[in-house]
Amino acid sequence: MDWQTQRCPPLAAQSCLRPGCLSWLLVVIAFLLSYPMLKTISLHLHSAVTGSYLSGTHSVAFVNCPNEQIAKDIARYFWKGEIEESTEILLLVKTKTSKIHELSNYIRSIHPFEIPELFSLPIDQGNPLYLKWIEEGVAED
Repeated sequence: MDWQTQRCPPLAAQSCLRPGCLSWLLVVIAFLLSYPMLKTISLHLHSAVTGSYLSGTHSVAFVNCPNEQIAKDIARYFWKGEIEESTEILLLVKTKTSKIHELSNYIRSIHPFEIPELFSLPIDQGNPLYLKWIEEGVAED
């Protein structure tokens, strides 16, 4: 055998993967495929342990109703074991995200409901002049 075939064996004789490499490759692929599920489980576990809210758990549905009666029919809800039906007025408060906690405390202190409905949605895009007006109108402490 000459020196070239000793240093570089024919390709057919070479194995492209070592026995342990295939196992590691399968583990990495399994991890990457299960990452979204693992992330969700870890976030739920963190939320359960700390009592914190898990962002994205709840959603807001905007429903177009042709009249107030249809809205009342849709808006029934359970409160303390009873079916409630009432007309509510939606108040939109525009403020800085940094002020939501302060706003929430204020609303809870003056609202007649035991558990007032209050949640925030971040503004992703909008009229720059209007957003600047909000920025200028809400003082930082």
